[in-house]
Amino acid sequence: MTTTDSATTAMDLDRAWDLHPQVSVRPEPFGALLYHFGTRKLSFLKDRRLLAVVQALAHAPTARAACLAAGLGENELPRYGRALAVLVQSSMVVGRTP
Repeated sequence: MTTTDSATTAMDLDRAWDLHPQVSVRPEPFGALLYHFGTRKLSFLKDRRLLAVVQALAHAPTARAACLAAGLGENELPRYGRALAVLVQSSMVVGRTP
């Protein structure tokens, strides 16, 4: 992987994002399972705080606001931005248009 690979680059946290309409979220003790009915992909969230961020995306004006609402500190945003970028790459999370 190169450093420009979108999976290793943090997404634009100052943009509005949401779960893809065909994604179902099943909370689990370890985090959650995300299933995309269109692509039949399954993703594991191994962090309950990432689950809180993903759930907050629908109601937050930006991904940064969703992260802060989930209790993340500014110093944690790059790591969670990279995790969200992976979800964007797998079409679990999509950009929201105004």
